[in-house]
Amino acid sequence: MPEGFSRVLYLKSTYGVTREDFNNGRSIKLYAEDLSGTNFISCNNYIGLNDSLKPCEMSVEKVRHFLENYIIIES
Repeated sequence: MPEGFSRVLYLKSTYGVTREDFNNGRSIKLYAEDLSGTNFISCNNYIGLNDSLKPCEMSVEKVRHFLENYIIIES
């Protein structure tokens, strides 16, 4: 996912996604919102010795499924 705003297709819905990088690329904030509904994906990813994915108020499985299955429409 490129930094900035992108539109992606996920589970037959279009999502608007914002990715922001911090700490020289060692941490990533991702927020995706279903543009036709109420679903969203939100997480932080910390890259380093102990990489960790930290979902915001949702399961790790939900975030991973999104990250493994979205298709970029426009970036």
